[in-house]
Formats: sequence, C-alpha cells, structure tokens
Amino acid sequence: MSAVNKSILDFVESRQEELTAIAEALYLHPEIGLKEFKASALLSGILGKNGFAVERGIAGLETAFRACYGTAGPGIAILAEMDALPEMGHACGHNIIAAAAVGAALALRHALPEDAARIIVLGTPAEELGIGKLEMVRNGAFTDVDFAMMVHPSSRRQVVKMYLGLARVRFTFFGRPAHAAAYPDEGINALDAVIQTFNSINALRQQLRPEVRVHGLITEGGVAPNIIPERGGCYFYVRADDLKEVDEVKQRVIACARGAALASGCRLQVEEDGRVLAPLKINRAFYALYSAQLRYLGLEESTAPADKNKGSSDIGNVSQVVPTIHPHVPLGCGLHIHSEDFARATVSAMGKEAVLEGARTLALTAAALVASPEQQLKIIKEFKTN
Repeated sequence: MSAVNKSILDFVESRQEELTAIAEALYLHPEIGLKEFKASALLSGILGKNGFAVERGIAGLETAFRACYGTAGPGIAILAEMDALPEMGHACGHNIIAAAAVGAALALRHALPEDAARIIVLGTPAEELGIGKLEMVRNGAFTDVDFAMMVHPSSRRQVVKMYLGLARVRFTFFGRPAHAAAYPDEGINALDAVIQTFNSINALRQQLRPEVRVHGLITEGGVAPNIIPERGGCYFYVRADDLKEVDEVKQRVIACARGAALASGCRLQVEEDGRVLAPLKINRAFYALYSAQLRYLGLEESTAPADKNKGSSDIGNVSQVVPTIHPHVPLGCGLHIHSEDFARATVSAMGKEAVLEGARTLALTAAALVASPEQQLKIIKEFKTN
C-alpha cells in the first residue's frame, strides 16, 4: 500500500462518523432543486473550515458553490449533488453523493501535497430539475477542470452506466368554453386535444426504437365537468441515445400535438425547453482507473449491462466538456431510486457504508490520476477522439 493510499484510507476511517452525519443531516432536512440553502451552507462550510477556498453563488445559481484546494497540477472536480425530490426527500440519494464528495475531497486534502493537484468540489444544485450542472457548464464553472467525477447510490455496484439525452416540451391548447349539456356545439374542447395528443404519441411508439422513451402528464384539463375545457395542457420528456435522435423524436411528438389541435379546432402553444440534457459520454480509460481502485479494495463490481435501466442526468452535459466518470455505489439489492424505501436506505447501515465507499474510491481514483501523467494523457486522448 502506497503512503498516499494509506493516508486516504486512514483518514476516511477516522472521519467516518462525521461523513455519515452529513448524509443524515441532508436526509433530515431535504430541500428541492434551487432551494438547497441549508445543504449548500453545510457542505461549503465544512470544506471552508478544512482549508478549502470557497466561492458561493457561482454560475448564476444561488446554491451552487466551488471549494478549491491546491496550487498546481491537474484540476480534478468532485461533484456534490444535494437536491431532494418533492415529498419523497432524498429518494435519489443525493445526500450520499454530497457526503462522499466532501469525504473524498477532505481525504485528498489530507494525503496530497498542496502542489500535487487542484482539488475542486463543485456543489451542483437542481439535478432533479435537470438544470444545475447544465447551467454551470454554460457559465464556465468547468473551464479550469481537467477531470470530473462523482458517485451515485444504486441497487448495485456498477462502474459504467449509460444515460440518455433528454428534451422537454410543453403543450397548451386553447379552446372555447360552453355549457357541456346545454350548448356543447358552441364549445371547443381543449381537453380533447390533450387526450388526442396522448393517443397519437401512444401510436407513435410503435415506430420508435426500443431505447427511445416518451412520457408525459396532463398539467391542465378544465375546471368542472359541466364546462367544456377552455384550456388544456400537457408536458412531455423525450429521451434517446444521442441528441440528433432526441430532436427528431421531439419533432414527431410536436407533430402529434399539432395534429390534435387541428382535429379539435384548438389553438396550440408549444414551449420547447432549450436546456437539453446530453447523453453521458463514456470514457473507458477513466472508468478503468476507478475499477482498479475497487480491485485494490477487494470490492466486486456488478456485471449488469451498462445500458440497462437507463435514465438521464445533467452529468451528461459535464461529460461533453471534460472527461467524466459517474460510477454507482451499492445501497441494497432490489432498491430502486425515486422510492421511499430508497430514501430510508440512505441513512441505513448500507447507506453509511455507501458514503464511505464513495469517499474512498473517489479519493483513490483522484490520487491514482495525479500519480500518473501517462494515465491522464490516455484519458484525455480518448475524450478528444470519441
């Protein structure tokens, strides 16, 4: 065991109660996207007290922060997600992500010389809204970053996991109200247009690749059964493996809504969200370095396919501008994100171990990266050529 690795592992062992307490504090006080005021203050405060230079409110996001230690060497960003889900709290495990990121950064601060690397913790808000990291990329938060990494809790220990690109589109239909019994012929039913949009999209799915996902909900459908709805609304996510296909499918979804408007006699308003999530760009060389740390720790990674159960995340936008890894730490077999069981598991014994595993593996990976300029070049070459 190298002196640096021993220093990292000893540090995490000695601070395990403090690190797991971070995850528990966020669990007890969940905050939704862009409202993570307590979480941001807690995380940045701990880093500031441990020698990191902290900037708050970066990239035009009030709860985003940057905490940096080191004067030279590669810029290694460790990302700390911190937002919770409405009503469910930390059912996606961002409390574990944040605690592991802080633990890894503190361990590297302890184990590496000041001129070995620039260790940068980025507090990234609003992942569940799909805008935090995207806005941070747009506003230059990653311009001096050479490598980015984070861990995410999951039902399994999976190193490589693929993510889909995602676009969002809202439809509002405008009809004409009338008494639904006495004067139905005078009305134009906006809810009919919404329902027809869903029916058309359901028919469209037969002509889409199996990996493509289109899903939505009704946001507005009238005020009373005896009034023909004057307004109707629906909101859709479109996901696919690459941004070209995302856009192509989105245009077909918009065509479904336009057809529904024409058939119902409604006027249609289309709102396309310009904040599109990119697919995760896989860097095999970088992931191999992380896998090597798992072997070093005697931990076995899952053999589940990388393309199984794909979702979307703004980590994909980071991966388009800098080599990035997003491995998963295990929280418990059979547990699935965005469930109350998953939220409770984040503060269980397995949840605490997930925090510590994440802190160890991220810190060891960063240290291995610092120690090998050849590995750095290999990762950067793959990033530039793929």
